[in-house]
Amino acid sequence: MKKLFSFIFFLSSFLLFSQVQVKDTITRRANIGYDKNGNQVSFKPETPPLIQIAGAPKASYSYFWEMGDGNYSKEPTPKHTYKKTGNHKVNLTVTNNYDNGKPPKTRPKTVAINEITDTNYSEMASLADSVTYKIFNNREPVPDEEMIVVVTYKNNLDYVANGKLYLFYNDKEFKNNNFELTEYRAHFNEKETIEDGFACADELNDTHQFLASTSNEVSLKTNSFVKEENLEMTLLECKSQFRNANVLEFDGMNPNETRNVFFTFKTTPEMIKDTSATVKMRGVYVPDRNYKNYKKKTLEMEIVTSHDPNKMSSNGLFMNYRLVRFKKLNFKIKFQNDGEGPARTIRLETDIPDMLDKKTLQIVDSYPKCPICPKGENVTYSCLDTIIKQKQIHFTFKNIYLPGSTQKNVMEKDSTKGFVKYTMKLAKDFHKQTTRSRTSIFFDKNEPVITNYAVTRFLPGLSIGAKTGYNLFPDLKNSKSYFVAATISPYKSYRWYWQAEYQNSLHQYQSETEVKEEIRQNAAGILQLRRTTTRSEYNAVTMEIPVLMRYNINNYLGVGAGIITGVNLSEKQDLHTKVEDFEGPNTDFLLKESNTTANFKESFSQFKSGILFDFTAGFARIGPSIGARYHVSFEKNYNYWQFYALWKF
Repeated sequence: MKKLFSFIFFLSSFLLFSQVQVKDTITRRANIGYDKNGNQVSFKPETPPLIQIAGAPKASYSYFWEMGDGNYSKEPTPKHTYKKTGNHKVNLTVTNNYDNGKPPKTRPKTVAINEITDTNYSEMASLADSVTYKIFNNREPVPDEEMIVVVTYKNNLDYVANGKLYLFYNDKEFKNNNFELTEYRAHFNEKETIEDGFACADELNDTHQFLASTSNEVSLKTNSFVKEENLEMTLLECKSQFRNANVLEFDGMNPNETRNVFFTFKTTPEMIKDTSATVKMRGVYVPDRNYKNYKKKTLEMEIVTSHDPNKMSSNGLFMNYRLVRFKKLNFKIKFQNDGEGPARTIRLETDIPDMLDKKTLQIVDSYPKCPICPKGENVTYSCLDTIIKQKQIHFTFKNIYLPGSTQKNVMEKDSTKGFVKYTMKLAKDFHKQTTRSRTSIFFDKNEPVITNYAVTRFLPGLSIGAKTGYNLFPDLKNSKSYFVAATISPYKSYRWYWQAEYQNSLHQYQSETEVKEEIRQNAAGILQLRRTTTRSEYNAVTMEIPVLMRYNINNYLGVGAGIITGVNLSEKQDLHTKVEDFEGPNTDFLLKESNTTANFKESFSQFKSGILFDFTAGFARIGPSIGARYHVSFEKNYNYWQFYALWKF
């Protein structure tokens, strides 16, 4: 029986180890399949089985094809007609939605076009007549995965143009780089060039007009050219916001011609892991290098840990508490109808933290695009209704048509997606708290889809304080001690926070008087009394460094505890000695008396340490307050009270 048990244990361990190894080492792969008829090619992906996330909508793949001639497609099985003969390297990127595994890896496949049999060409990635420039990504960034960014540009000039493209990445808002550019694929002889001292302007004040889109695309209208005098400013300011850039020059672009450049970015392992954070890239398009007219756009991307189209994000990840009072926080809720039919009503029930003022709600953009519903009326047209509740805001799309991703004859996945982008200001009285909010998404009468948490948090900041007061030593005689101090702590913390101090004090006190009596015999053999009285006076300049952990009970009261160390920077001791000789063995007759004073000086002496307990009343987080502190010293007879006034800035 014992041998049987050992064999079963060994077999179980082996099977468990084998399972772990398979999970860690097997890479899923997708293959590119195609059928060719002359210059017409039909593509079909070969993908591995999906690993469904429990409780999530049905898992599915989305696709991004690069045809090798500058065209792309997002269809699962696209058909493409090539204009030129030759070898075309086709790339496929597969994204797994609601899937527990890694995205399948693919290898490029070369398609050889030997003859032109069909001249009925159609641009698979052309821009609308009113759009000249756009930039988008094929999926949201996941740490340690690849992502494709596409820059599409069009020559709306009436002559052949030679221009320039800038793509800036790795915004300096984050400590580490988020992206590594591994490759770019240009199909129209775009050449990389090196420039010094370029950057790009903050688009918060940009007056460009953007066309709404359901994906991470922002397209610029043709009337959004910026005049000459702004180009240098735009390129100079960019360096303060982004660490890296790629600059391409292009030549011989015909009027109304559209081109695409494909960039492969590897998200770094050090990428910030907060799944509600928004990272940016920025593009600048100069249609003609001989002039300084340009266009720009910012691509905002939400960091994710898995590819879920239903997501909530915010730009309030690192807020400066001193400057945020009048800032508008941006929020975006994205959703996708994964059903087999269209959704007519979509309701977003969104948590709103207490520190936000719901009255300042402003809807910036939405898709499906529709007007705000009139209050108190039942309408039959498409509109977006907003209902403000105590802890939530409900956004409801009414009378709309949003097709399902598995609906018959729906080929474009982006048409099944929607979003609401809105802003809110902070409430009048808000605290320095981290907040977490998420959204429940209802498609018609189906069960809700729950998004991730969107997090807002504040930078710690620094608060400097000035402090002065009096030290009371109950065990020391004639003690007088005054001090001044400087404090440093996080700015206006809500509850728990640390505080360090640097303190100098002047301290005067006296030692207890010591009296020593002895009977001495003089030369004549007579017994005499000698009394010696000593007393010391101390003057010290002390340096102390307390470090505390504090807790704000409310806006006006706070408590704390910590440790303290200190040393006497300088100390002066005056030793007073009085010697009295009496005629006999008692004090009836004084023969003589002598007084002497000795002076002693020391530096950096008497190292002290202890613990302390603190209480403050007043403005606990910022401004003036008064406090009392009790120091328990590890030195004998050195416990003391400290009473002080403090002002934090």
